[in-house]
Amino acid sequence: MLYQLHEMQHTYFAPIRAAAQTVVNIYGHPFSPLSYSPLSRAIAAGSELILRTTQRYDRPSFNLPTTEFAGKTVSIIEEVVIDQPFCELRHFRKEGVKQDGPIVLIVAPLSGHFATLLRDTVKGFLRHHDVYITDWKDAKTVPLALGEFGFDDYVRYVRKFLEYFKGQAHVVSVCQPTVPVLVAVSLMAAEKSPSVPRSMVMMGGPIDARRNPTSVNVFATEHTLDWFVGHLIYYVPSKYPGYSRRVYPGFLQHTGFVAMNPGRHISSHRDFYYHLIQGDGESVNHHKTFYDEYNAVMDLPAEYYIETISRVFQLQSLPKGELESCGQHVDPSHIKTTALLTVEGELDDISGDGQTEAAHALCTGIPKDRHLHITVPDVGHYGIFSGRRFREIIYPQLAQFIAKYD
Repeated sequence: MLYQLHEMQHTYFAPIRAAAQTVVNIYGHPFSPLSYSPLSRAIAAGSELILRTTQRYDRPSFNLPTTEFAGKTVSIIEEVVIDQPFCELRHFRKEGVKQDGPIVLIVAPLSGHFATLLRDTVKGFLRHHDVYITDWKDAKTVPLALGEFGFDDYVRYVRKFLEYFKGQAHVVSVCQPTVPVLVAVSLMAAEKSPSVPRSMVMMGGPIDARRNPTSVNVFATEHTLDWFVGHLIYYVPSKYPGYSRRVYPGFLQHTGFVAMNPGRHISSHRDFYYHLIQGDGESVNHHKTFYDEYNAVMDLPAEYYIETISRVFQLQSLPKGELESCGQHVDPSHIKTTALLTVEGELDDISGDGQTEAAHALCTGIPKDRHLHITVPDVGHYGIFSGRRFREIIYPQLAQFIAKYD
C-alpha cells in the first residue's frame, strides 16, 4: 500500500511541478523581460528548488564519450555484450584500438543506486584498461514472469560474466558485491575452472561484518528478518513492467540515505538556492550533477535484499566458514592463483575498519606474496572509488597491482 501512496503523491505534485516550471521559464529565461526584475532570480530560484525536490530522477548516463589512451584521445562506444533479465554486462570499447590494456570487470553494487555511481571508477580505469561493468536493472522494470533474483543468482551472474573472459580478466568489486564475488571465485576455484580471474580487487566491502560494526551493520542485526519484510518490502504497482514483483523500493532506500545525514542535505539545498540567486553557475552545476546521481535510485529484488541481510550481516556465514551457495559449501581457501588486493578508507562509515581486509584471512590458498592491503587515510566510503583521492592515490596503486599480475 505504501508504494501506491508514493505513486499517488507523485501524481498529486504534477500540477505543482508544472506551475514551478512555468515560473522558472518566465522569471529565469534570459529572453524573458521579467527575468530582469529585482526579484526575478529569487522567484526563479524558489521554483527551481521545488522542481529539484519533487521530481523523479531517471538512470543517469555514464557520459564518457572519450578517454586518453596511449597519448591519444579516443572515442568510447558503450555496448552490451551479455543481457540478462536483471543485469547487462556493459563494455566501454575504445574505437579504433586493436591492442587494449588488461581486461577489468567492475562489479557494481546492487544496493539502490545505478552502476553510474561508479562513473569515476570507470573513467579512471579506461586510461589503461579494457573496461566492463555490471549494469544492474531496476527491479520494477523486470516482468515477474522472468523469475526471482536472490543472492545465489547474483553469484551465478558473476560466474557467467567471468566465464565470458576465459581467465583473462581482473575483477574489481566495490562495496556490497565483494561478498558474492568472493563466493563466485571460491566456487570456480573449487571446480578448477579455467575462468578464475587473474586478480581480485575488493574495495570497502563487508567480508566480515563482525569487525568494527558501523551503524549500517548494527541496524541490520538489531532487527529480525520479519521486521525487514514487514516494513521494507512492497509489491510493484500495476503501472510498471514488474507489476506484483516484491521489491525493496528505491524511494524507501533514498529516504534512508537522506536520514543518515539530513543536516548536510538541508544545507546543500539552501546553498543551492542562494547560488541560483547569486548566479554562481559552477556551484549550481556541481549541485545538480551530484544530486542527479544521488537521487536516481532503483528498486531491489526482495529476495536478494533479504538474503543479503541474513547471510552477510546477521549470520555472517562467510567468515564463519558456514556459507552455502548454489548448492555448494563456500571455501575461499580453494583460490590458489588469483592475486588479492583489498582497499579500505580510514573514515568509512558503511564498511568498518578491517571488514574488507578479512578476505586475506579467508584466502589462505593464495601465496603470501600475492596479497596486498591498502588503508587510505582521510577517505570515507565514497572516496574509495570516486573523487580526487581515488584518482591520485588509489587508482595508481590498483593499476600497478593489476599490471603486475596480468
